[in-house]
Amino acid sequence: MVHDIRPFHAVSRFRVAELNLAIETRNPAGNPTLLFAHGFGQTRGAWNSAAATLADAGCRCVTFDTRGHGESDRLAAGADSGAGYRMDQFADDLLRLAAAQSQPPIMVGASMGGLLGIVLAGEVRPTPFRALVLVDITPRWETAGVERILAFMQAHPDGFANYAEAAEQIAAYLPQRRERKSEEQLRPLLREGADGRLRWHWDPALLAGGVVQESERYQPRLQAAAAKIDVPVLLLSGARSDVVSRATVAEFLQLAPHARHVELPHATHMVAGDANDAFAREVVRFVQSLESLPADRQPAGAVQP
Repeated sequence: MVHDIRPFHAVSRFRVAELNLAIETRNPAGNPTLLFAHGFGQTRGAWNSAAATLADAGCRCVTFDTRGHGESDRLAAGADSGAGYRMDQFADDLLRLAAAQSQPPIMVGASMGGLLGIVLAGEVRPTPFRALVLVDITPRWETAGVERILAFMQAHPDGFANYAEAAEQIAAYLPQRRERKSEEQLRPLLREGADGRLRWHWDPALLAGGVVQESERYQPRLQAAAAKIDVPVLLLSGARSDVVSRATVAEFLQLAPHARHVELPHATHMVAGDANDAFAREVVRFVQSLESLPADRQPAGAVQP
């Protein structure tokens, strides 16, 4: 395997069915490829720090905005109750992205992104991924934690008067973060409407569409898929998470006994954002178990296999 570490960072568009997805790539083809899928209501920006760190370690990092999120296309106005925003559509988008890579990628999925990875790794043959990293998500989850996320997403339908107001609300939602988000950090997360108000980057139809309604009844399918995963798996969970618990982790490890589990003690459900350095180190260790990375291209603290 060639590890080309020449500077490479590009943003492009990827066509899936009737939509274009915003794609960001760090490092050229030829490097071990990590394909990142963010959670519901997030953007590819959630991976910025982790992707930059892992790219410095010699990985090719591909992040993208899921349909209806960030800079990716939304459904056409007037679409029936967000009918296209369904789990199978999200999964198909991810499958097409994986197939477009020069080699089967190591898929890294947080929350909803991880669920998509479980479905594809368990149901699709040949398996579209070389390996799977699940970030604080298991086939069954704690309902209270998911309800808290949805409540925050639904809490500000009229948006915010300015970036300072948005930063205040995010700080209240994420009290574990020491620093408030700056206007520069918030710009990719908010859009200014015709009324001058700032609203979240995601399509409001997402909350009315099938993804939210499907989630609970999707669990038996996810459990069945997890039992069929035949590629290496790393589960990274946050010790302070209210979405994943020790009970749901234990259930997953029974379904996929070959999976490795690491709990990050200071992280909540937002693992990569809460503990980026520890997250990146664990991902590098996992990649090292699949192939050797150059010793001089590892994040601080990375351990040789």
